[in-house]
Amino acid sequence: MSATDAPAVADRLGDFVAALDRAGELTRIAHPVAARLELCEISDRVMKSPGGGSALLFEHVVRDDGTRSPYPVAINLFGSMRRMAMALGVTDLDAVGRRITELLELKVPDGLVAKLALIPRLLEVAKFPPRVRGGTPPCQATVWRDDEVDLSRLPVLTCWPDDGGPYITLPMVVSRDPVRGLRNVGMYRVQVLGPRTLAMHWQRHKVGAAHWRVMAERGETMPVCIAIGADPASIYAASAPLPPTVDEFLFAGFLRGAPVSLARAVTNDLEVPAEAEFVIEGYIDPGEALVTEGPFGDHTGFYSEADLYPAVHVTAITTRRDPLYATTIVGRPPMEDFYLGHATERIFLPLLRLTVPEIVDYHMPAEGIFHNLVFVSIDKQYPGQAQKVMNALWGQGLMSLAKVIVVLDRDVNVRDPAEAWWVALNNIDPERDVRFTMGPIDVLDHASRAFTYGSKMGIDATRKWPEEGFARTWPSRITMDPTTRARVDALWPALGIAAHGRNGGRGAAGGGNGGAR
Repeated sequence: MSATDAPAVADRLGDFVAALDRAGELTRIAHPVAARLELCEISDRVMKSPGGGSALLFEHVVRDDGTRSPYPVAINLFGSMRRMAMALGVTDLDAVGRRITELLELKVPDGLVAKLALIPRLLEVAKFPPRVRGGTPPCQATVWRDDEVDLSRLPVLTCWPDDGGPYITLPMVVSRDPVRGLRNVGMYRVQVLGPRTLAMHWQRHKVGAAHWRVMAERGETMPVCIAIGADPASIYAASAPLPPTVDEFLFAGFLRGAPVSLARAVTNDLEVPAEAEFVIEGYIDPGEALVTEGPFGDHTGFYSEADLYPAVHVTAITTRRDPLYATTIVGRPPMEDFYLGHATERIFLPLLRLTVPEIVDYHMPAEGIFHNLVFVSIDKQYPGQAQKVMNALWGQGLMSLAKVIVVLDRDVNVRDPAEAWWVALNNIDPERDVRFTMGPIDVLDHASRAFTYGSKMGIDATRKWPEEGFARTWPSRITMDPTTRARVDALWPALGIAAHGRNGGRGAAGGGNGGAR
């Protein structure tokens, strides 16, 4: 996609789906498909096709009771590099990181003209805060209360054969810090237990879980809203690992370049996206016993075990007039969530450099399911710097859950796992270059020695310096000289060799830093 056809950011999910359709990124499926297992199997095959496949709109979804759902189901909306960029209104995801870098580098210049030139950039920041609209918002065109509330009316998927039940998998879970009054919007899986009851999977490291623990200690009922489908920037923001003090709707406004429109919920005092397709309102009673949630086929590619989590009692369901049900599936990678995670990787690189400035680039490959493997390239300036970077990363928010960190020199393209491993395995002496430490582990990690606690591995795959005990000569990479390469490039059309072989061999041997491409 060229710089001239960057898409406008959609205000609601339906607009985004229509934009995908116009761009040839959407496949409509009119054939009846069951919400139980069948829709997952079809979507999984598409997601594992080259480039992530197309977005899918299932127009005839059969619910568990055998009836047709009145609501179409949209899935894999973010499941490619192009669609993820379209969701955020950019031509490439690094563009968002560059905007953040510009804001971080704002300095008051000398001279009146220069100061005046800075005003538009400062005013841009002031446009981001979300705004609460009055009147009846689109998300409350229809309101179900009391006995009208029935979650089985929604086409909630049962993804995998051994799942504990149907799951809402692409939610925006809204809660409020009971101490500071700050809003949080997180993306946590939610299991449907009955017509008016859900199980909320708060992972202990997540902000929503911290809110619940404080309110439970106080004996206070906790209001919760679960929005399904909104503007794509807000959906993405719910998945982003933001600090607890940063409002996800504020961040979505920054991504959109325009404020997110909010509305007050019908049965509690929380605020939800006014353009949401569905909103499930409810509460958690701290006096109640926890309920069994799971098992669930998770993004690790394995089932996570059933455990005890709080129950959400639904007080209302509100919808747009003709809503779409947005969902996703997780399982053995690559899946749609890889592209959401890749957006986070690109967007948050400038923020990571604030505290670890020597980082050139980093990448979390799909096979590493985010927290299991992180490749990092650094501008190495002194001995032991790779170990310093490992420890710094393990101190950065959810990066603390990273199981394996591989540190490489700046000339390695860490976005190419084949190149990164090729260089790393050539560069390491395992006993000298591998470090182990203990710390927090992802809730979903089934191999750790204890629940959420275990060991981590750091691999120093940088070139070794004499101060690091390396007395031998470090070899140079094998590369052809530029003159010969240019001469062969000119000869290539006359050689009768398949076109894909032209410029061959650059791959790992000639790869530069990914951030410069």
